[in-house]
Amino acid sequence: MAPIPPPPLPRLITYYQTHHTPSGDSVSILPLLQHSPVHLTHLILAAIHINSDPNALTLNDHPPSHPRFQTLWAELRILQASGIKVLGMLGGAAKGSFTRLDYPSSTPPFEKYYAPLAALIREQSLDGLDLDVEEEMSLGGVIHLIDRLRSDFGPGFIITLAPVAAALLNHKHNLSGFDYEALEVMRGKEISWYNTQFYCGWGDCSNPVMYEMLLVKGWNPEKIVVGLVTNPENGGGFVPFEVLGNVIPLLAGRHPRFGGVMGWEYFNSLPGGRERPWEWAELMGGYLRGRRSVDDQGLKQAEEDVKRLRGGTAEKKAELERKKGAADSDGEDVNEVQVPVPGDFEYYSDGLLEEDESSS
Repeated sequence: MAPIPPPPLPRLITYYQTHHTPSGDSVSILPLLQHSPVHLTHLILAAIHINSDPNALTLNDHPPSHPRFQTLWAELRILQASGIKVLGMLGGAAKGSFTRLDYPSSTPPFEKYYAPLAALIREQSLDGLDLDVEEEMSLGGVIHLIDRLRSDFGPGFIITLAPVAAALLNHKHNLSGFDYEALEVMRGKEISWYNTQFYCGWGDCSNPVMYEMLLVKGWNPEKIVVGLVTNPENGGGFVPFEVLGNVIPLLAGRHPRFGGVMGWEYFNSLPGGRERPWEWAELMGGYLRGRRSVDDQGLKQAEEDVKRLRGGTAEKKAELERKKGAADSDGEDVNEVQVPVPGDFEYYSDGLLEEDESSS
């Protein structure tokens, strides 16, 4: 039998980490299927954590087998039966998972930490794993993990990573420790795409410039999914819809192989908020198919910036060579892209939310 073709581009992805209301009721994801038109292609279940006890794997703060997740696992299977791919997210703001998998330095050995993770993937028939490395990890360690996942789960298994946008422009400005450009060179064929965080000060999607900078740097648009916060409560860098309603259609229209959009996270996504979180997917689905919310006059300056960015005139090249010669003598690297770096990184997660609510 021929393999099932991958979903068409662009992708529309949402993270699902807050699974319950403060009162303990399940936050259902079935409305993503019940309300039309919704064009969700992937859902990423967060967040899987590997703890100091190798056998004490948790989904947020509880074992994946906990009764509180009974509805969640059933609904995820319904999504899969409807054609939506379901991935798990490993790591995130809570550190330790990747330190314990950082082969060969992990103690006890890699196998003890990896085996429960592999068992969860098999037990719940996850379609892939998103590696959200927000702690120091070696390049060799992440390559070893990717190789093992591919070996164990086959060519159809989806492997993604979730770098901050700045890390794809300059390897010094990232949360993961390793160089993503080097990883792409060495294992790019095994990585389906990057859920790139354009928020919390590490990226900007209020105009198309930063995305275009990534393409000038050499990244393939098919592999760069633009990550957005779906509500200001979920982190800094929320972009108003009247702005996104121009930027996203522009990127999707300019690049036929545009990677898509992901949102952090589902439960309180605007414009519907906690009462109607599925509306974010409806809105983004429209944007990805070219329906703008307002005219594009506000993007004229950004468009000019993009044109200059992609110009590559002889004068610029000559000036670059002169700078390169001067920098070489000083030991500087002029090929590094200068990107803004936030002073303090703030990250909001369901685990933190639940802890705050339980302590209040």
